[in-house]
Amino acid sequence: MSVAEHREDADPPQHPAPAAPGEVLEHSEPVSVPTEHGTFSVVGWRVPGPTGGPVTEHVSLSAPAPRQEQDLPPLVRLHSECLTGDVLGSWRCDCGPQLHLAMERIAEHGGTVLYLRNHEGRGIGLVNKLRAYKLQDAGADTVDANTLLGLPAEARDYTAAGRILTAMGLRTVRLLTNNPDKVEKLEALGITVADVVPHEVHARTENLDYLRTKRDRMHHHLTHLTPGETS
Repeated sequence: MSVAEHREDADPPQHPAPAAPGEVLEHSEPVSVPTEHGTFSVVGWRVPGPTGGPVTEHVSLSAPAPRQEQDLPPLVRLHSECLTGDVLGSWRCDCGPQLHLAMERIAEHGGTVLYLRNHEGRGIGLVNKLRAYKLQDAGADTVDANTLLGLPAEARDYTAAGRILTAMGLRTVRLLTNNPDKVEKLEALGITVADVVPHEVHARTENLDYLRTKRDRMHHHLTHLTPGETS
């Protein structure tokens, strides 16, 4: 069943066939979700893994653009799942503040926050991320901690993001990111990034080394890394 043909009253198949390349399996009907940052139209998406792997559920949060910005490509934030930062409010990373800033900006300017599951720890998973934290506590940076575990420093796949954005009709976007790798991978999936909009949040003493590693070893565009300044 294609996205366009999905109906709320349709009986879902017991064993849905794998989606064709570039498609999603199904999506929910949009529902209105009020938050402290604004009210969003929220849709859940079910997308198969990039090589026929398990189906993963993702979620998009969208808001309309104000009249003066309706002719611009929509703002889009691809946010990788981070339980420790997004839910627990950990200060070891900048994920939670980046998510909340994205929601604020999308509520004000319109666009979509696409929350991507199975991206925990840049794709290595929650348990391995916590193991990497232990190595970081002993002095390793985030890149070396992953490699000491025999894992890649960056393992995220954006195939699901490309499929969902295509299904939403968002083929040209202004991307909220500091990460050039994310831009390159999204464009390789057929999404045109018309503009890269910096998405920097404040540094803390607790995540300063983490942010410096992102800047110096992963080439993120971060401008100020003194606690209390924008990072």
